[in-house]
Amino acid sequence: MARRIESHFVAGPAGRLEALLEEPEDQAPRLAVVVCHPHPLYGGTMHNKVVYRLARGLRRAGLVVLRFNFRGVAASEGEHAHTVGEIEDARAALGWLRARYPEIPFALAGFSFGARVITQLGCSLEGAAFLMAAGFPTERDSWEYLKNCRAPKIFIQSTNDQFGPRAEMEAAYAKFAGPKQLIWIESSDHFFVGGLEALEEAVREAAAHVAESTS
Repeated sequence: MARRIESHFVAGPAGRLEALLEEPEDQAPRLAVVVCHPHPLYGGTMHNKVVYRLARGLRRAGLVVLRFNFRGVAASEGEHAHTVGEIEDARAALGWLRARYPEIPFALAGFSFGARVITQLGCSLEGAAFLMAAGFPTERDSWEYLKNCRAPKIFIQSTNDQFGPRAEMEAAYAKFAGPKQLIWIESSDHFFVGGLEALEEAVREAAAHVAESTS
């Protein structure tokens, strides 16, 4: 599917943030979603293959998608700020996107480190249509905040995720507040190797379901 894509710089708390805005090709956007990438200190960027698949699945569901690079990554200004600053980067990106599309609901999505950023930010906000966390890392940092997070949450996890192993993820998920959904993708590792097509389709289906219920 051809895509309508624009390059932008978003004003962030530590300087400008490099971003890509993608609109659905064949319809007006039904939701506006910010997508966050994996850990900046381990090569994560908005061009990561899982982030790309997230963005494409969301766009195929009729959403307008804003991907961006966290502070200090590629052309984004600033330096890595140990999650706290990156949450504020995501907040700035969301503010920019909501100002551009004020008439439609918003959502957040992210992969790995980005999944933790968007769930922490989204759980502190009112009104998110969903928080979509792919490759949520259960083994790093606390997820206690999810016990009381009432935002609609969609977790998409590899069956062989080394940073969010299945047994550990299922035990944690059982303690997360609802509404919630957990989707398993048959793949060989955290990066959904062998399962990227299934990941994209799961993203599309889940997002389309929410978009239809909000329209």
